[in-house]
Amino acid sequence: MAAAAAGPTVFLLMVNGQIESAQFPEYDELYCKYCFVYGHDWAPTAGLEEGISQITSKNRDAQQTLVWNFPIDITFKSTNPYGWPQIVLSVYGPDIFGNDVVRGYGAVHVPFTPGSHRRTIPMFVPESTSKLQKLTSWLMGRRPEFTDPKVVAQGEGREVTTVRSQGFVTISFNVVTKDMKKLGYDVSSTDMQNPSIVSLTDGIQKY
Repeated sequence: MAAAAAGPTVFLLMVNGQIESAQFPEYDELYCKYCFVYGHDWAPTAGLEEGISQITSKNRDAQQTLVWNFPIDITFKSTNPYGWPQIVLSVYGPDIFGNDVVRGYGAVHVPFTPGSHRRTIPMFVPESTSKLQKLTSWLMGRRPEFTDPKVVAQGEGREVTTVRSQGFVTISFNVVTKDMKKLGYDVSSTDMQNPSIVSLTDGIQKY
């Protein structure tokens, strides 16, 4: 008698979509960088982990939206959902001296449930802690920024960083999973509207 076929040992998470647009009322001529942050048990198997968009100018309408429609497309494999991927965004644009400076950081988890999703991500920038530092940064054309934007996705140490909110970026996701149920994971259909602030275990249950 032939042996029964072995079951899957990993599940797949397939993500595509677009970094659609942004609202930064004070700024123009902006571009966006993205990268994915994920746990040790995760590995990308196809697509791009990071990218950089074109520079875009504001629409000349009342909303003054910055439109990128920049594609994202990546597939991950993993053995468990811990460390579910996040996408980290960094938006840059010129200051009055023509230097590229950061205009916002933000991050959000890839949606847990299969299907089409749209997320609007509030962006922030680190702030100098003193007026002298702020003046020096302005004169030197060097705003405070993170040496590694991936720290945006990590909670450790963020609470001691002074930040200021500015702007929003909208992303659309199309999410497909494969073999999660075969490995005993059930993605709850009670769709979490903002998974970036919901515990993973609230939405994914092990049989």
